[in-house]
Formats: sequence, C-alpha cells, structure tokens
Amino acid sequence: MAERARVHLLVRGRVQGVSFRWYTAEEARRLGVAGWVRNLADGRVEAEAEGERPAVEALVAFCRRGPPAAHVEGVEVTWGAFRGDLGPFQTRS
Repeated sequence: MAERARVHLLVRGRVQGVSFRWYTAEEARRLGVAGWVRNLADGRVEAEAEGERPAVEALVAFCRRGPPAAHVEGVEVTWGAFRGDLGPFQTRS
C-alpha cells in the first residue's frame, strides 16, 4: 500500500468565479482523494484532502495551475498526517 497523506491548501489569485471549486472536486474524485473545497470571504479558495500520497500530490499540482479561466498566484501547502476522517470529496459553500 502506498503511503497516505493529508494536505491543507490555501489558493490565491483569480480563483473565485472561475469554477475552481468544481474543477478541483472533479479532479479529486478522479484521483480517489477524500476531502472538501470552499471559497473564503477574502477571495482565496481553501481545501483539505487526504488519500494515497501520489494522488494527493497530483491534486496539489492541479491546484497550482487551476482550471482554464483561473490565474493562480500562489498556494500555501501544509502537509499533515493521514487521519481517515474525511468523506467523499465535496464542494462546500
């Protein structure tokens, strides 16, 4: 079994109003990653995800570039220990 990991992301740039959450959730589901994504009042997007480390790393890479209409200026990435307490990936309001 591959190593499992957890990550918390804060994405800044033009990341709201460009379907960033939808694309992130679709990518996470495709990768088999659990967690959630939501918009923050300050214009950033926040996500928490966990799963097999290569899949989580692929989701981080996706968030660094974002969907076609997005312009990602930076991503704050905080790695943590896998806890297994996140359900199927969802979009939060």
